[in-house]
Amino acid sequence: MAGLSTDIAWEEWGRKEPYFGVITNQKFRRAELTTEARNEFFESGRAHVKFVFEMIRKYINPAFDPASVVDFGCGVGRLLVHFSPVAREVVGLDVSPSMLEEAKRNCDEFGVSNAQLLLSDDQLSTLSGRYDLIHSFIVFQHIPPERGRMIFRQMLPRISAGGVGALHFSYAKTCHAATYGVAPQSVPSAASAWRATGSIRKPGADPEMQMNPYHLNEILFILQGAGVRRFHVEFTDHGGELGVFLFFQISP
Repeated sequence: MAGLSTDIAWEEWGRKEPYFGVITNQKFRRAELTTEARNEFFESGRAHVKFVFEMIRKYINPAFDPASVVDFGCGVGRLLVHFSPVAREVVGLDVSPSMLEEAKRNCDEFGVSNAQLLLSDDQLSTLSGRYDLIHSFIVFQHIPPERGRMIFRQMLPRISAGGVGALHFSYAKTCHAATYGVAPQSVPSAASAWRATGSIRKPGADPEMQMNPYHLNEILFILQGAGVRRFHVEFTDHGGELGVFLFFQISP
């Protein structure tokens, strides 16, 4: 059960603070979520989807026009509602039933009629067939790397020949600059949760939110082993959590 604690915490985020759980800014908490803030939340999703396609068409395939898109860790559908107009079929995967319920409400509000919302697991067993684009952003960082690596392996065969992966991984923390972003051995765990958990968690406190760095040599080893020969990377920095956004194509 310990390995699934992040799933339990994410469902709690989905029930209590689904928008703040996706973007940790106070204005996205339920009690403070104005119409203006909600619009800003979804506009950030529109900008992100635009960026994803710009990167793919600039560095991977200028003519990329996917018929099917999967958003792994879709949360409340911030990106899904903007992937919807550019593909015939869109699939949102999430481990939280509460997040998927909120995503359904948002899809209905945005008039999305081509989306499937599926409960996810480590084997991606609810996915069938292959997809032209599998995307995930600021999601793997909340999953322990031993599980995340397995999910990543499961994703690659589900990308269609000639299809594209756009996947984000955190890899280092600026608070450990002296050791090049890696937690020194004196630190018990490289994955530091920024919310109190377990016995030290106070009643009513936010759920756990782990920020797990991945070893990029492991990610690239899996990627090359799947036959990928080139990729494009964009660096990210979310409050000192350094990451890479990888764009790659599966050989036709």
